Amino acid sequence: MHTRPVALTACALALFATVGSSTSLAQPRKATDSLAGAWQGKVQFTTGAFATVKDLEFMYAFHAGGTMNESSNYDGAPPAPPAYGVWRKVAPRTYEAKYRFFQPKAVASADELVKGGGWAPDGYGILTQKITLSADGNAFDSKLTLKLFNKDGKAIDGGGEATAHGKRIHL
Repeated sequence: MHTRPVALTACALALFATVGSSTSLAQPRKATDSLAGAWQGKVQFTTGAFATVKDLEFMYAFHAGGTMNESSNYDGAPPAPPAYGVWRKVAPRTYEAKYRFFQPKAVASADELVKGGGWAPDGYGILTQKITLSADGNAFDSKLTLKLFNKDGKAIDGGGEATAHGKRIHL
C-alpha cells in the first residue's frame, strides 16, 4: 500500500539528481570566436535612402555551415520578406556576410494596392557586411554596404553605407 509513494519519491529524486548534474544556464559563458547563433543589432546608414531612418534594427541568424537570415523592424513597411545569404570567417574574430532581399513596388494609393493585387516585386537589394566580433564573442561592430537593383538587375540609386552594433541573444 505504501509502495506507490515510495516509488514516486524515488523517481522524483532521480529526476532532480539528473537535472542538477547538467550544465546550468547561470554559469559564466566562455568566450567564443564564432558568429553562429542569433543576434540583434542596431543599424545606422550614413548615406543613401535609409540615412534618415534612426531606429533601424536587424535580427540575424548566422547558421553553422555559413548560411544566414536577416529581418528588420521595417520588414512590414511595406511588406517585405527577410533577407537570405551567406557568411564566412576571414580572420580571427573577423567575418564577412553577403545577403539579399526582395523589394516590393511602392504604391501611390490604397486603391492602386487593391487593384494591383498586392505588393508587386520591384527589384532587390544586396547587403555586404564586414563584422568584427568582440573578445568575449557576445557583441560585434560592423560596416555595411547596400546596393539596390531594379527588377531587370540594373543598379539604381538609394543604396548606401552604414555601421551596425550587434549583441548575441542568449537563453
